[in-house]
Amino acid sequence: MSTYDTAISIMAERFGKDNLIAIATTDGERLYNRIVDAYYEDGAFYVSTHALSNKIRQIESHPDVAIGAVDWFSGHGVGRNLGWVLDPKNAEIRSKLREAFVWYDEANNEQDENCCILEIRLTDGMLIKDHHALRYQIDFANAAALLSENWGEFK
Repeated sequence: MSTYDTAISIMAERFGKDNLIAIATTDGERLYNRIVDAYYEDGAFYVSTHALSNKIRQIESHPDVAIGAVDWFSGHGVGRNLGWVLDPKNAEIRSKLREAFVWYDEANNEQDENCCILEIRLTDGMLIKDHHALRYQIDFANAAALLSENWGEFK
């Protein structure tokens, strides 16, 4: 298995469920950061949110975001509002979010057309395993990764 495949496998195992991540956005003048529940799949984190929230407004103007996960991952990505959760094009990811987030129905009013899904398509990141024994520098855009062991150089 390639270094990239190993890193992606760890990402799927670690984040393919309800996770807390911090999302940093900007309005062009100031930086903003907030903690959200997110689900990871195939190089992206997904968040159920509201289209009129500050994070969506900021992402629509400045889509580049930074994220930090409690479970040893930080990175960058491009945020995009996928639209209303009940739009047929969102059926598959909506189903996965409902399964991952046991609280989903309590926190979301799907009848509100502003109830939406935020996708953060990752561009790069640093994944840490075994308390820094292994560090994966991941280039999601080019499906590549470098590995560093015990704080050594990336190979």
